[in-house]
Amino acid sequence: MSQDNNWQQQVWQQPAAPQQPIPQSAPYGYAVQQPPKKSRGWIVALVAVVLVFALLALGMWSCTSVMSSSFGSFGASAATDDVDYLTGDAVGVIDIDGTIQYDGTTSSPEGLKAQLDRAEKNSHIKAIVLRVNSGGGTATAGEEMADYVREFSERSGKPVVVSSASMNASAAYEISSQADYIYTAKTTAIGAIGTAMQITDLSGLMEKLGISVDNVTSADSKDSSYGTRPLTDEERAYYQDQVDQINETFIQTVAEGRDMSVEDVRALATGLTFTGMTAVENGLADEIGTKDDAVAKAAELANTTHYTTVTLQDSSSSLSSLLDLMSESNVSTDDIARALKELDNDGSIAQ
Repeated sequence: MSQDNNWQQQVWQQPAAPQQPIPQSAPYGYAVQQPPKKSRGWIVALVAVVLVFALLALGMWSCTSVMSSSFGSFGASAATDDVDYLTGDAVGVIDIDGTIQYDGTTSSPEGLKAQLDRAEKNSHIKAIVLRVNSGGGTATAGEEMADYVREFSERSGKPVVVSSASMNASAAYEISSQADYIYTAKTTAIGAIGTAMQITDLSGLMEKLGISVDNVTSADSKDSSYGTRPLTDEERAYYQDQVDQINETFIQTVAEGRDMSVEDVRALATGLTFTGMTAVENGLADEIGTKDDAVAKAAELANTTHYTTVTLQDSSSSLSSLLDLMSESNVSTDDIARALKELDNDGSIAQ
């Protein structure tokens, strides 16, 4: 792979900085570095030993994908393929939490699509609630996820309602705009319609440190994003045009999803977030409400009055929760037992 690592991968929908007065600017553009994870080798070994005894004790294991019930951290759950678990109508909840990127979770195209496909195939699930708490992410991932939400709604006929948490900005809002109804809290930072690309110029620092670089390239602009020299005027204009094109796609997607004119959305595309109250006024959201309100609305749109609520999530999440739990010094055997039971139900332990 070339050093510039493909400039298109550096383009991020412009998200909002947390804990700032709103409306506010929305930078965290280039990349979000995850903190290094602690070594869990000893934990994995311990889990393996515990699982052997748990298998003998519990005597019942399944190997299916997860659709866990929202009764608590390690409450009742059901496998997606176990349609007998849902004896009546249900509203499925999918969490979109954190950076929109390609990581396999429900905050990624592949992860979201997997859960939407399961919801579409399950006749008991009548509607979907997207619980969104994200400041945005990559432009392409946001575009794909918005497409999946729209296609799910059109193909299945099942309504999609958004519940906004503290943040629903940029690429996350692009996804939300394809829902049938958007709830927001009064203080939610929502919107941030805009696109950003960041190229760092380290040439000044390198000069002070006495570092010189010779880039041997096949074209003059091949090294434009390496950070070893400033952009030329022509290169800056080129990248600006690319950002403008991507942002226009963003604007049109929101306009179509929200049934607004392109001109009205463009006027709101300042890159800034709005409070939930302002978003309801300008048309980016429909109503102030909670997650429970969103679930009730989804059921109403699906014409069902008696229903349960289930959370659709990736099966690896429960295993991750168990590892996190076992890393705590004060964890009890009851806590571990409940966690193991959750793994039993959601199929995170393969047979």
